[in-house]
Amino acid sequence: MKIKSHHGQRKAGNGSRKRGPLTDANKQSGNSPTFDFEIQNHGSIFLLIPQSTSARIWVHDHIGKDNGYQPDYPTVVVEHRYIADIVEGIVADGLVLA
Repeated sequence: MKIKSHHGQRKAGNGSRKRGPLTDANKQSGNSPTFDFEIQNHGSIFLLIPQSTSARIWVHDHIGKDNGYQPDYPTVVVEHRYIADIVEGIVADGLVLA
């Protein structure tokens, strides 16, 4: 599985990339926590489950549908050896893990 590194970058209209955190207009404000991703540990694999629009965009931009065996995309099947790098990228981009 290859991880595309665009930490915090979004495409601008001219094809260049702008830095900045992903934001989700559907997130609630207030004291209740809103998570972008749920991660499930199934031993040799992890499931990375997007919980927000921002998370689905992140998965599309950084992992993609055709990156390995992804039968339940946008839920991503991740080998245990890659999960730490993926989590690091998610956190670096300002998204929240459950």
